[in-house]
Order: sequence, then C-alpha cells, then structure tokens
Amino acid sequence: MAGPGLAEMNAFIAIAEQRSFAKAAALLGVSPSTLSETLRKLEERFGVRLIERTTRSVNATVAGERLLQRLRPVLDDYRAAFESINDFRDKPFGDLRITVAPPAADLVMAPLVAGFLTQYPDIRLELTVDDALTDIVAGRYDAGIRAGERLERDMIAVRVTDPLQVVIVGSSAYLARAGRPRTPQDLTAHNCIRIRLSRGTMFPWLLAQDGKAFEVAVEGSFIVNELALALRATRDGLGLMQVPLDYAAPLLRTGELEAVLNDWAPPQTAAFFLYYPSRRHVRAPLQVFVDFLRKQVNTRSRSRTSIDGN
Repeated sequence: MAGPGLAEMNAFIAIAEQRSFAKAAALLGVSPSTLSETLRKLEERFGVRLIERTTRSVNATVAGERLLQRLRPVLDDYRAAFESINDFRDKPFGDLRITVAPPAADLVMAPLVAGFLTQYPDIRLELTVDDALTDIVAGRYDAGIRAGERLERDMIAVRVTDPLQVVIVGSSAYLARAGRPRTPQDLTAHNCIRIRLSRGTMFPWLLAQDGKAFEVAVEGSFIVNELALALRATRDGLGLMQVPLDYAAPLLRTGELEAVLNDWAPPQTAAFFLYYPSRRHVRAPLQVFVDFLRKQVNTRSRSRTSIDGN
C-alpha cells in the first residue's frame, strides 16, 4: 500500500487539531468539500476511521489520536528540514502566523507591520486578533502575543511592552453634562462603557486605595467587544471608559478626552509578551521577527528613557 502524501497528512492534522472542517479548510486555503474528500480517501487507504464527525462535533478517533501524536513531530521536522535552506538565502521567506490580543494588535503590531514586511518582502504575515488564550501549537501558529500572566510556563517569552497603566476617561462634553466623579462611589451615577471578552466575562474596572487594588461595579448603556469602538463612543460623549493609557494618550493630549479619578488609579497591569514553543529549530521567519521586535522594543525603551530624563 502506497503511503499517504504530505497534503493528506496536513489535511488530517488540520482537521484533528481544529476540530472543524471549516476552520481546517480556511487554515489550509482549500474548500471544506475538498478537505472532506481528502480525508475520505485517506481513511479508505488505511481502512480505518480517523475522524468522527457529527452535526455538532468533529473529533479524532482513538486511531486518529494515535496517528496525530506520531505525525505532528514528524511534520515539524519535515518542514524544519526544508526551511533550514533559508540559512543560505539573502532574505528568509515563508508564512508567519501570529495570534495577538486586541491591545497588543494596536499597541505593538500596528506600528511595525509595514516596516517588517518592507524589510522582509518574501515573508507572508498572517495576524489573528483574538482575546482568547489560544493554544498556538494546536492552532498551528508560530507565536502569540498575550499578557504575561496568561502564558504557559513552557513557552519562550520576549517582553514587548512595559507594564500598562489604565485610566478612566471621558469627553469634556460628557463631564460637563454628567459631572466629574470624585470618588469610586460616584461611578454608580455615570454611564460606563464596558468591554466584553470573548469568554463572555466583562473586563473589570479596577481602582486602588493605599496601594491595594479593588474592582468597582459599574453599569452603562453600551457594551462592546472592541476597544476602538468603545473609545470612539467615549470621545463622542456617550460616557466614561477605563482604557490602557497608551490608547487614550493621543486624545488626552489634544483635549478630546480628560482623565478622572487619577488619585484612585490602579497599579500597572502586566506587560505583553511574544511567546512561542521551545523547539530545536526556530523557523527563519519567526527568528527574524523576534529579532526585529527586540530592536523595536529596545528603541522605544531608549526613547522613553531619554524623554523621562529631560
């Protein structure tokens, strides 16, 4: 019996790890029907069912799980062997897939994407913005960017931001209409714009007194899962919002927003890190991205130190 080809193995692994034909097809850049046909032929070749699919779920069978465990490291080594040829090219090439938390997408990735791809035109960068704690191995990502306290211990991590400070902001028009809160208790009388995370929970409003942080219960007429929309509504005078300072800084400088309750500001939150699995061979696109990001972080740190020193 002829062994399966690389395309068939990739198809099976994508389905087993994504647990969805649609997601696996999107990952591989093929149609779900093509992927289903590839799997059908692979199962016929082996004479064993590898994937159980119902209207509600897609999961590997016992045989499929065993095959997945054996194939994953083989394919990683297979890809690494070919990509080692990158060492002999002037510039690395290939796909680079990164999952990024929403704040890091705006604060870290947005300013450097154009510069990175200009410097490395043979790399194709795919970013997925999601606040869920994605399993980058199962999702077949090369790396992720998340807050430090959310990282697995077995990951290699590179800090890409300083710890973030959050502020409560509102527009001048809103504060003139609703009044300026002086204590955390005053927030109960205000329209507070809230952020819902992908796992369904609300992003907490945190304040601090005598160095101890505490959560404040707030209510409001607008709940959204996207920071830029919330910030726009705040600028338009809808209500108050608690947001990372780096997001609001441009609008604070222009006077479009004002900070309130500064004396109750909570301690700085965790910094963001780029993280990726420890491997014997780091793919060339990821290695140059890590190096590029380190240089950007060091440049920002020197710039911030210079400004603070003045």
